[in-house]
Amino acid sequence: MCFKMDDSDPGIALRRQIAILVSDYWRTNHAETPFVPGQTPVRYAGRCFDASEMQAVVEAALDFWLTEGRFAEAFQSELTAAVGARHAILVNSGSSANLLAMTALTSPLLGDRRLKPGDEVVTVAAGFPTTLNPIVQNQLVPVFVDVDIPTYNAVSGNVAAAVGPRTRAIFLAHTLGNPFDLNGILKIAQANDLYIIEDNCDALGSRYRLAGSDPAPDKMRRTGSFGHMSTCSFYPAHHITTGEGGAVLTSDNTLARILCSLRDWGRDCFCGPGENGACGRRFSGRFGDLPEGYDHRYVFSHVGYNLKMTDLQAAIGAAQIKKLDRFVQARRDNFAAWKKALGHFNAYFILPEATPDADPAWFAFPITVKGNVPFTRTELTHALSRKRIETRNLFGGNLLRQPAFLNIPHRCIGTLENTDRVMNSTFFMGTFPGIGQAQIDYTMEVIGEFVAQRG
Repeated sequence: MCFKMDDSDPGIALRRQIAILVSDYWRTNHAETPFVPGQTPVRYAGRCFDASEMQAVVEAALDFWLTEGRFAEAFQSELTAAVGARHAILVNSGSSANLLAMTALTSPLLGDRRLKPGDEVVTVAAGFPTTLNPIVQNQLVPVFVDVDIPTYNAVSGNVAAAVGPRTRAIFLAHTLGNPFDLNGILKIAQANDLYIIEDNCDALGSRYRLAGSDPAPDKMRRTGSFGHMSTCSFYPAHHITTGEGGAVLTSDNTLARILCSLRDWGRDCFCGPGENGACGRRFSGRFGDLPEGYDHRYVFSHVGYNLKMTDLQAAIGAAQIKKLDRFVQARRDNFAAWKKALGHFNAYFILPEATPDADPAWFAFPITVKGNVPFTRTELTHALSRKRIETRNLFGGNLLRQPAFLNIPHRCIGTLENTDRVMNSTFFMGTFPGIGQAQIDYTMEVIGEFVAQRG
C-alpha cells in the first residue's frame, strides 16, 4: 500500500484507521475458505488478492485523483522493471493494448516503415481473436500459419515460408504462457526487416534464453522484452489483475510517443493529466492547417481514442505486481502437479511441453484428447463441468471458422491441420494460484472415474 506519509496532512491518521478497517473487512469477507470436493468450484482462473489490494484501491479513492496519478506512475515503474522494457503505457484492457500496438505501426511518424492497407502480418488462427482483430481493423492482411502440438505455438519454418513481398510484421501470442520460438522468429524478422509484436497477455513472468546467451537460469529474459512492442492484459484471469486493464511495453522512444498519442485521443501533446505546458509547445508551433500558436493540448496527430487506465485500477496493479514472482511460481508448481498426475493417462491425452529454451509462467494446462480414444473432448469437459470443475477450450479454436472471420482477406500457409485439431480436441485447466494439490487430486479422481467408465 502507498500511503501519504506527510504528518502535516490532517487526514493521515484517519487514512490509517481506514486501512485497518479494510484489512478487517477482507479477513471477514474474502479470506480463503477450505476446499470441499464436489461443492467448492475448481476454477480455471480467478483473482488472487489480499487486504493490500483493497487497501491500495481505497487509498486511491481517498486521493480521488481519478485519471492516471501516483499509483499509475508506481505501477508503470514496477512493470517496466519486471519485463525489461523502457516504457509502459497503461490502457483499459489487453484488447486495447493489442489494438494500440498494431495501430502504432501505421503511424506517419514511422515514415517509410509505416504499415499501409494491404500489407501483411504473420499470425496464427489458433488463439484469441484480439490478436487478429487489430490486423483486420487496420486493413492489413493476416497470413496464418499452423501451430505445433504440444507447444501450441507457431512453427518457425512455417513463419519463414509465410514471408512474402508485402509482409511487414509478425504478431504472435505466447500461447497460454508458453513462449514461442523467439530464437527462430527473431532471426526471421531480422533477415526480412519485420516488426515483431509479442502478445504477452497470457505470459507475464515467462522467461526465454536467447541463443549464445548466459546459460544460467537467472540470466533468462522475460517475455515482452524481445519484440518492438509487447502487450499485457490485467483481466482477473491473468497473472496479475487490475480488474479491467492492460499495457503496451516498448523500449523504442518513437513508438512510445505514438502509443501515448493513440491512447490519449490522438493528441500530439504529451503533457500528463493536470499538466499545462510541460511539452514546451503549448502556444507555439504550426500543425496541419491550424492557425500558428494553436493550443497544443488540442492538436491531434493521430486518429485515437481515450483508452487510459484509472488510478484506482493502477493502485490494484501496483499491489499485485509485488506478488508476481510468487504467483508465477505457484503456476509452475501447479503445472508440474498436473503433468505428474496426468502422466498416468498418456494413452488418452497429449500433454503440453515447454518450447525449447523457455521457462513458461503457465497461464493454464492445455490437454489434447487423442483421436483413437472412446470419448471426445466435449464429453470429458461436460463430465468435469457436472462435478464443478471448470475447463475452457483453447480460445477460438480455428478463428477462420468463426462467424466474424469467414470472409476476411487473408493468406494461409498449409492446411492448418493442427489448428483444426486444437479446435476439435483441445481444452485447458487452471494453473492459477487459487488452486492447489487438493483441487488437482479431486479433478484426477473425476477424470479417472470417467476414463474407467469409457475405457
